Amino acid sequence: MARTSIRRTHPLRTLLSFLIVLIILYVLMAFSHTWSPKLGLDLRGGTTITLTARNSSGSGAVDQASLDLARSIIQQRVDSLGVGESEVTTSGGNQIQVSVPNMQKDELVELVGQTAQLEFRAVYATESTANAPAPDEATALPAVPDLGSPRPTAITSPLPTEDAARTNLLAEKLKWVPGTADTQDYAAYNCGDSFPDVADQPLLACLRPDLAKTGQQKFLLGPTLIEGNLVTKAQAGVPANQLNWVVTLDFNTLGAQLFSEATKYFSTQSTPMNQFAIVLDGKVISAPSVAAQIPGGAAEISGSFTQRSATDLANVLKYGALPLAFDVSSVDNVSATLGADQLRAGIIAGLIGLGLVVVYSILYYRGLAIVVVASLAMAAAGTYSLMVLLGSTMGFALSLPGIAGAIVAIGVTADSFVIYFERIRDEMREGRSIKTSVETGWAKARRTIVVADAVSLLSAAILFILAVGAVKGFAFTLGLTTLLDLAIVFFFTKPVVALLVRTTFFGMGKRGSGLDAGHVGAVKDGPVVVRRPAVARKQG
Repeated sequence: MARTSIRRTHPLRTLLSFLIVLIILYVLMAFSHTWSPKLGLDLRGGTTITLTARNSSGSGAVDQASLDLARSIIQQRVDSLGVGESEVTTSGGNQIQVSVPNMQKDELVELVGQTAQLEFRAVYATESTANAPAPDEATALPAVPDLGSPRPTAITSPLPTEDAARTNLLAEKLKWVPGTADTQDYAAYNCGDSFPDVADQPLLACLRPDLAKTGQQKFLLGPTLIEGNLVTKAQAGVPANQLNWVVTLDFNTLGAQLFSEATKYFSTQSTPMNQFAIVLDGKVISAPSVAAQIPGGAAEISGSFTQRSATDLANVLKYGALPLAFDVSSVDNVSATLGADQLRAGIIAGLIGLGLVVVYSILYYRGLAIVVVASLAMAAAGTYSLMVLLGSTMGFALSLPGIAGAIVAIGVTADSFVIYFERIRDEMREGRSIKTSVETGWAKARRTIVVADAVSLLSAAILFILAVGAVKGFAFTLGLTTLLDLAIVFFFTKPVVALLVRTTFFGMGKRGSGLDAGHVGAVKDGPVVVRRPAVARKQG
């Protein structure tokens, strides 16, 4: 007579191991002092701006290397100002998309819209309203080695021919003086007006609005003397034995020579012509005065700086010049209120989905609905803890598409319950006992569950690889919750069912348990058949 053996399992041990792992996740949350997931741009509010690149000539294809360099500079510019969780990506071969949470439209446009070449120009005239801060409070001085890094010494080697030509051109630009038309334009110019920024032409400009807090400051500037790409380093700090913030900057070989010649000229002039203006995107960032020639390519700008203003100037000097010109193609702004409404709607949708699954399980599976509710609770607890920990360790931010992926996962988890419970019912209809049906049904159901979840995982992986933007959040969340579903069904649902059928209510198939023969439909030749577990006899 053939014997059928069922492999002995330890459901309580498996269940306890799962619960210990879940507890560890929450202990890690406690150690990191993080109890809520990071929210994405569409939920916490912020701005996405799309910049379209063009060559200076306005025609021809955009060089991909230049676009990547511009993306890197903009990323550094955003990160250096303390804007966390930002995303700067290239798309379409000529566009850069910048997404920053907790930042509104005007702030982000001001931040990444600084797309012109950084320039150093001579100041010929300046005019301010009564309350405007005087920009000539800053002074350019020879740098001293007090910020940690050594400074280059004066350059004594002869310049190449092309560099010598640039030096001669600098001398010609320094000789430029305003004409009658220039002074008339300057008198009529208002800070709200636009003025063409052409390197070899004079420029009418104003102090950048965020620097001119209480008034306007306008300038008549000469042609560009030094381009910003000749700056190799800029740093804000407080020198030793001093209390005030300063900005130090270093030039490359050509920049050092040009800066030395320019400061030699400025040092001999009277106010305001002893100033040079640092200009970015047609706006004056700073206009320090020069007291003496500064050789060696290292300078220190001091004055009434705060930490923020000094850091801002250093960042402009360091990251200001972009290899391409950009047009602002679109700006999408999401307010914090709209993000909160979207989050609330997503949570309500998820709760409705959970409620429908629970109601269905109660109506159809009766007492086994306990397993459904407990498993969904464990899935929710596991998903939440993983999202929180991934946010604090890997920067994962929960977005609205991510919430959609989590809601879809409710259906994936419900599918696993249905597959397992229906297999148990099929085994009981074939005349097997409840305990035997739980084990044999699981042996058949787990293959189907694994295959179904593998398909969902494959779909999520392909979508994550091929998709861009927020769709990646949907794919990532769907993949994460699908993996968690496998863990729940193997290490929680199955052990809980195995433990429940050891009780009289479920093991004997009492009415309302969901395993009673009448409800399952285990009928043979008319009467209902319920097989009691066989009593094992000890072999002598």
